[in-house]
Amino acid sequence: MNSTLHSDNRVRHESLLAVESESVPGVRFTIRRMSFGRRNELLRRVRELTRKVEFLEAGKTPAEKLEAALAGREADQAYLEWGLAGVQGLEIDGEAATPRSLIESGPEGLCQEILRAIQRECGLTADERKN
Repeated sequence: MNSTLHSDNRVRHESLLAVESESVPGVRFTIRRMSFGRRNELLRRVRELTRKVEFLEAGKTPAEKLEAALAGREADQAYLEWGLAGVQGLEIDGEAATPRSLIESGPEGLCQEILRAIQRECGLTADERKN
């Protein structure tokens, strides 16, 4: 649960989750926790991409398979853009990393780690994460 009961009987909810990177020591990233409104926003962002992936994966040609892979990567980027709130302890090209610079120019392994953390926070199953 994302909420805790304090001694004054008030429930305090944290909408962000800080995570220490396992793939890049010293880096910490912050992701958004799921909420009713955020789930709706995310579904709107990835709805067409996931439909496209499902349709193209059913195809038989190499071009369709390539298009499915591209659409899947675009959906991954949408998850990252939606869920990554911040990154600390990382410089990219001499500048403090931002979510945008990490997605565009940062280490791909770190992006994959963050993507998995966002998908876990969303409560996606292994099959849903595959897309």
